[in-house]
Amino acid sequence: MKMRKMVIIASIFLTLTIVAGFCAGKEFLIIAQTTDPGTADVQKTTDMYGIPLNIYDRLVEAVTVKPGESKIIPGLAEKWDVSANGLVYTFTLRKGVKFHNGETFKADDVLYTFDRMLDPATKALNTDFLDMIAGAGDRLSGKASSVSGMKVVDDYTIQIALTKPYAPFIANLATPAGSIYNRKATAAAKDQFGLDPAKTIGTGPFRLTEWVVNDSCTLEAFPDYFRGKPSLDGIVMQVVPDANTQRMLFETGKLDVFDLDNARSQVSYFLESDKWKGQIVSGPRVGVYYYAINENIQPFGDVRVRKALQLAIDRRTLLDKLFNGKGSLENGIFPNGLLGHNPELATIPYDQKQAKELLAKAGYPNGFDMEIAQVTDSPSTLKINEAVQSMLGQVGIRVKITQLDSATYFATRKEGKLPMYESDWSADFNDPDNFIYTFFSEKNTGARSYNYKNAAAFDKIEEARVMVDQTKRMKSYQDLEKTIVQNDAAWIPLFSLDHLFVVQPKVKNFKVSWNGWSNMPYNGITISK
Repeated sequence: MKMRKMVIIASIFLTLTIVAGFCAGKEFLIIAQTTDPGTADVQKTTDMYGIPLNIYDRLVEAVTVKPGESKIIPGLAEKWDVSANGLVYTFTLRKGVKFHNGETFKADDVLYTFDRMLDPATKALNTDFLDMIAGAGDRLSGKASSVSGMKVVDDYTIQIALTKPYAPFIANLATPAGSIYNRKATAAAKDQFGLDPAKTIGTGPFRLTEWVVNDSCTLEAFPDYFRGKPSLDGIVMQVVPDANTQRMLFETGKLDVFDLDNARSQVSYFLESDKWKGQIVSGPRVGVYYYAINENIQPFGDVRVRKALQLAIDRRTLLDKLFNGKGSLENGIFPNGLLGHNPELATIPYDQKQAKELLAKAGYPNGFDMEIAQVTDSPSTLKINEAVQSMLGQVGIRVKITQLDSATYFATRKEGKLPMYESDWSADFNDPDNFIYTFFSEKNTGARSYNYKNAAAFDKIEEARVMVDQTKRMKSYQDLEKTIVQNDAAWIPLFSLDHLFVVQPKVKNFKVSWNGWSNMPYNGITISK
């Protein structure tokens, strides 16, 4: 095994030496990713966004204003109007935008792209980003050959009608799933779209020019990009599975950026390094770590027991000991950086005495036996669970940690039968709906093994989705957050983390993307000569 690892490392060094020769005299950004992307067809992936964010554009874009803060700006659509009833969106598209194959971007490309995602033959993984469009359900089920809610008005105008108002619709379109394809090139590519660089066409600042599976992907600047040619000549995404190898490559100058999410064990080293600590760039990861509580498993049906769990976990110690203190405690559903985040939310204290009192009132003066589930081969999750096991033991709660293979774990969760578990969720789009509906809607609470029981909250979550008045909508979400977390103690928020990168001194204008992904758009970064 050791010999095999050395061979892999030597191979990576050789590849990067060749890359260095290819990039000599050019401004290429060299980054690492732990796995091969698999596909650049963003309709068929839900997490590998590195290529899509750089070779495609969307109708609207979510851009990072400053660490942890984003705003929606026009993209391929230069403006849009929404009908008074919140049902019809009319997009006026930019003229003169070119695809990488020279084709001119038009409204028909938008129609094609969104219809392709909802076509059951595509087997898209992220149809929930568009399933609110009128006729989407019939298209997905195969009852219709097109989506009735989409209409090309002319070459540079498209209308999209929704089944019912959906306030986060524009934010939805700013996600990678909203990336726009060229009808001619994509249809011609068939199953090679997203796999063959020559057949994978977008309008983005970079074009995919080479892909060696399980080795590297090369993106080169698109000179005809509608916002102007990128300052970088290109990007090389090198596949480096091992975190220690990534660090070695970075320290020897063969990588320009080191994502410390890939190597949490190395965070302390870089934070304490006189050479590198000044080269750390960070921003809040818009996401939250939490414990889910299954209210169908006793004694978790009793709110006093759930509140005792909240009080018995020392979240600050977890953050400091396991994540170098690089993050913020979260007291609700909406993390720091997300639209609707409430910094004034009451703090959940660490209070063992009060936890014991609540357990006694609930009829468990000597505690009880319970189970925490997790997937196997997740040492970081196990560390959190073992720490929490010890903390709950101090108030008399005896915890068994059960490790399940991924298939069993997720199947059991979908059935609503998974015991208490630790997880995290990062923002796909900047709207509270991305969190509260995902976790606590009547549709999803069973499938995530929360089994939350508050029917009034279910109704208010649905009402908030269709509110047109944004101020009232945010107020409604913050009231719901208090109900769910404080009154009902339906889950245990832990913390959000800072996303840390180390960059070479020559890398300038590197900004940590506002969202919860490691992948980000790299246009705007420069390399000093």
